[in-house]
Amino acid sequence: MSIPDPAEIQALHKKYAPTAEAFALVHTHCEIVWGIAEQLLSAPHLAHLDADLVRAGCLLHDIGVYRLYDAEGRLDHPNYIRHGMLGHEILEAEGFPDVLRRFCSHHTGVGLTRHDIADQGLPLPPADYLAETAEEKLVMYADKFHTKSRPSAFLSPDECAAHIGRFGADKVTAFQALRAQFGDPDLTGPVPGSKVKGDPAAAAGRA
Repeated sequence: MSIPDPAEIQALHKKYAPTAEAFALVHTHCEIVWGIAEQLLSAPHLAHLDADLVRAGCLLHDIGVYRLYDAEGRLDHPNYIRHGMLGHEILEAEGFPDVLRRFCSHHTGVGLTRHDIADQGLPLPPADYLAETAEEKLVMYADKFHTKSRPSAFLSPDECAAHIGRFGADKVTAFQALRAQFGDPDLTGPVPGSKVKGDPAAAAGRA
C-alpha cells in the first residue's frame, strides 16, 4: 500500500478547504495531532507500530470537516458528528484504501457504537465505528488532546476524561484504557506539530 506523504496530504486539504481560515484551522489541528502521536510513538513499547501509517491517519482524520462549511464559511455544528463519515467519503472518492479511510470514520470520541447512534439519535448509518488496530487507536487517542473549538486549546488527560465522561462512564473507561496503552503526552513545551510555543490559538491560525 502506498501511504501519502505530508505534502500530498496538505495538497488534498487545500483542494477541499472552502476558505484559507478553514484550511488553517483543520490542517494545523491535524498536524498537532500528529505531533502528539509522534511523541507517544517514541515509547519503546510502541516501536512496532507503523509510524508512517499513524502520520497519514493523523493528517487525514478531520478532512471531512470541510464538507460541513456553507457558502458563507459557517460550520454546521449540529451535524459535526458526521465529519468522520464525510472524510471517509472524500478519501474513497480520491481512491484511498479502506485502511486510510477508517482513520476518518473511526476516530470520533473513543468510538461510536450502533447503540450510541440509536440511543442518541445521531445522523449516521447504524454501525459500530470503533478503532480496532493499534494505529487507529493511537490516532483517536492523540486527537483527544487538542480541540479546534474557539478558542483552540490543549486538554490535559484529566480534562479529556471529564469531557468524555459526558457521554457515559463506559467512555471514560475506554479512554483510560487508551491512556494505559499509550501513556500521557507532554504538552508543556513547544506545541507539537507547530512552531508556536504555548499558544494553540496562534498555532491554529486564529490568533
